[in-house]
Amino acid sequence: MLDILKPILVVPACEEVFHLAALAQRRPALAAALFAPPLETLRTLHSKHLFGRVCAEIGLPVPETWALTDPADLACLPLWSTLVFKPEYSRFGVHALIQPEPERVNTLAISRQRPWVAQRHVAGAEMSFYAIARAGRLSAFCAYGSTWRERGGASYAFAAPDSRAITALRDLAVALAAGIVRDGQFACDVIFDAEGQPWLLECNPRATSGVHLFTRDPMLARAFFGDAPCVEPADPPFLYLGPAFGLFGLPAALRSGGLVEWRALCREGHEVIGAPRDRLPLVGALVDSLAFALKAVASGRSLAAAMTADIEWNGAGS
Repeated sequence: MLDILKPILVVPACEEVFHLAALAQRRPALAAALFAPPLETLRTLHSKHLFGRVCAEIGLPVPETWALTDPADLACLPLWSTLVFKPEYSRFGVHALIQPEPERVNTLAISRQRPWVAQRHVAGAEMSFYAIARAGRLSAFCAYGSTWRERGGASYAFAAPDSRAITALRDLAVALAAGIVRDGQFACDVIFDAEGQPWLLECNPRATSGVHLFTRDPMLARAFFGDAPCVEPADPPFLYLGPAFGLFGLPAALRSGGLVEWRALCREGHEVIGAPRDRLPLVGALVDSLAFALKAVASGRSLAAAMTADIEWNGAGS
């Protein structure tokens, strides 16, 4: 099929990037067109243990992280209530335990087949960035924060951090692009502690909702070819994913007494799925959201887990 279509560039949207990178090892035509790092680099970025180790090696700030491949490894950790536990390969904060009780830690099914990590807990403000790297330099970058999240941790509304935080996040992205990623999309979650020090928590070597901050800027497409200066969105207004902001944001607002804020954000913010004079994408997204919500209920998963269940990559072949 690749020989027939002869694509110039194959840009993955989610965790199919890992499966495509594995296939590219055997298909030269795909390897030439796939916009992603090699599979081994993708594994390093996606692994919460390896990512922390390689960041420390190039001098980037990461909390202490311990690999857990056997329940006996728990005995070597500092006080569990000072740590965050999460599967080595996971997404959207699924299964993460933040400063858990000992009884909960003792129930973890830790093994070489399903490794976990323990990471020093850093209290502070969480921010994220999304970036595109070409030949080791940034060709696109945006930073965002959110207090509107699905229970698994996935955000469905976004606002720009202040300029100081954006600068710090951009510096981290520049270093990662040059030192590890080289070519491809990547996004990181970062905590700013009480002193304003940013700490890299984990990396998603794929597209994330950060792309929404570019709205419909055609320069984002140019960024994949790296033939223009680094593109960054102008200071965006509050942006939100319409179906999720309704399905999850409204109940959350009702529970927390934040209905007035929710209504104000609906009026003043920008919905990013629909397009001017074209609401069909919004309708399609709403249908998809309802379908995934039903799938999540039927399978006992969170919505975020249900949406990636058929494509998620958890270190296969490592």
